[in-house]
Amino acid sequence: MGGRDKLLEPVAGRPLLRLMAERALATGAPVLVVLPPDRPARAAALAGLALRSIIAEDAAEGMAASLRAGIAALPPDAPGAMILPADMPGITAEDMARMLDRWAGAPDTILRGADEQGREGHPVLFPADLFPALMALTGDRGARSVLAANRARLRTIALPGDHALLDIDTPEDWAAFRAGEGSGG
Repeated sequence: MGGRDKLLEPVAGRPLLRLMAERALATGAPVLVVLPPDRPARAAALAGLALRSIIAEDAAEGMAASLRAGIAALPPDAPGAMILPADMPGITAEDMARMLDRWAGAPDTILRGADEQGREGHPVLFPADLFPALMALTGDRGARSVLAANRARLRTIALPGDHALLDIDTPEDWAAFRAGEGSGG
């Protein structure tokens, strides 16, 4: 990103991180945001929102560190957790609410967002019995191993367009996104 923080890039007039947190909050579910220790501007972007933010002190290890920190911070009676990468601006509050509603009827499943052709993406809802497996993750590969080990429990839900797949990581991704900004709502 040429030294820029992709989660602070403006989308719909505010930092992407804040926009995604606002969308998650709009579902009515409790929201927990995991932040690295060396990005105070990210915490500032969330100021005033009714969410809980925690610091993953070992965030440099990769995605697993953030997942572990988030799962460890959940209340003991949490029935599950939705993993929502903040760099996926196509995912709307409606997408998350739809997934939460569907998951409520089958809380033992892993529910994963997909595009209309079935290509799997995000968000992903994990039931609480998989929290120990998420806590055992290491490195920068996310929860792929947990998903692979529990494939029989996985169900996808088609989200509109490219909502489940649109991941913005590079200046080129941002340019393409901004050329068509407005999709994803």
